[in-house]
Amino acid sequence: MRREKIKSVTILSIESSCDDTSAAVIRDGKLMSNVIASQKIHEEYGGVVPELASRAHQQNILPVVDTALKRAGVERTELSAIAFTRGPGLLGSLLVGTSFAKGLAIALDIPLVEVNHLQGHIMAHFLEPSEEYLETTPSLKGIEIHHPNYPFLCLLVSGGNSQIVKVEAYDKMTILGQTIDDAAGEAFDKCAKVLGLPYPGGPWIDRLSKEGDAKKYPLAKPNIAGYDYSFSGLKTSFLYTIRDMMRAEGVSTVAELKEKVPNLTEDLCASLQQTIIDILLSKLKKAAKEERITEVAIAGGVSANSGLREALTDYGRRYKWKVYIPPFSFTTDNAAMIGQAGYYKYFDGDFCAIDAVPYAKTRI
Repeated sequence: MRREKIKSVTILSIESSCDDTSAAVIRDGKLMSNVIASQKIHEEYGGVVPELASRAHQQNILPVVDTALKRAGVERTELSAIAFTRGPGLLGSLLVGTSFAKGLAIALDIPLVEVNHLQGHIMAHFLEPSEEYLETTPSLKGIEIHHPNYPFLCLLVSGGNSQIVKVEAYDKMTILGQTIDDAAGEAFDKCAKVLGLPYPGGPWIDRLSKEGDAKKYPLAKPNIAGYDYSFSGLKTSFLYTIRDMMRAEGVSTVAELKEKVPNLTEDLCASLQQTIIDILLSKLKKAAKEERITEVAIAGGVSANSGLREALTDYGRRYKWKVYIPPFSFTTDNAAMIGQAGYYKYFDGDFCAIDAVPYAKTRI
């Protein structure tokens, strides 16, 4: 990677791929601020409503960017470039971030840097919080942040993606395997909805699983060739398990079933979570062995799952992997990870044309 002799490089980054509006500032490789505005309105609908998400982004983006600059102590005139998420994601949401980034770049006469959202999640492992940022972020105090060595494998799991990625450089990533239908995060959320749990369901399942028996309800594990994943069959198995129990108990609703079967929700959550973890890590183990790579990381929203973190740590001990788990604050969609990827691209002169349009589908 080329490094230019510049006194100070300051990148403003913008993330708006789904329902979180975020802006961050990275100066000379150090994270100065990372502001996120979440959208609570989707909880009423049990999932993200694209039209509502894009409208909320329009309301949030200006104050979020302004707050990120102020917390970093940076003036707009000091910015070297603007990095933004170009995709994948919801097109309406991406258009808000893309349009704002373009307008500000034109006004300041500075370059644009496009970032792939999935690459951003992976590059979150290389974030270096500044002392000022650490002072204002209690959740990071006392946490040692270690960076993977190239090449490494990254298990990227979120609401929309489940992938095993071989990372040889910030700009050289290869998808070894990915879901052929639903993602792990989607399976968590959809099954949580069946149980009557709030959206997003993943954190609720994680919390309740601690009180359940993971072996209580055996669920189907799809047999997919290679490193690819499938979670649609698991969702069906989960539904059939509940359906059969309802028939056996002579009830017509999940609420009635909960009254009949003690600890039902907790045991189902534990069984579901353990099954998803087993599916994810069995493929990762196979890839690590066949690629002969012992540097292993996780990223994405589902990497905040405590069961997955514990299981990966256990795999690391058993198979002598060096395991890298990001701090919780860097697992969700955030602009810091976009800024980190954009910072590297800036030094390589990898800028984006002003007429670039966002894309919705997954690609690395």
